[in-house]
Amino acid sequence: MPITREDVLHVAKLAELDLTEEEIARLELELNDILAAVGKVSELDLSDVPPTSHPLAVVNVFRPDEPRPSLPLDDVFANAPEHDQDFFRVPPTGAAEDSSA
Repeated sequence: MPITREDVLHVAKLAELDLTEEEIARLELELNDILAAVGKVSELDLSDVPPTSHPLAVVNVFRPDEPRPSLPLDDVFANAPEHDQDFFRVPPTGAAEDSSA
């Protein structure tokens, strides 16, 4: 199923992108080229290829969870715009900000 101009416009609207006519045409072509390349995989006989979640054998390596010294608070707050004692001070988020208005 090819990507249409309307598909590109729909995704651009969802992503709040303001695309030019040239960008819309280019994206339509490029996305269809990507789909065609991925579609070639379906032409392969992969019946003897086991499903994989990762191309390499990955094993988690955990270090022991042992307490160790932290950064000094002066270093922690060195680049913070504001802090209140041992806490970062941040502006209120939408809900808290709206309820105080």
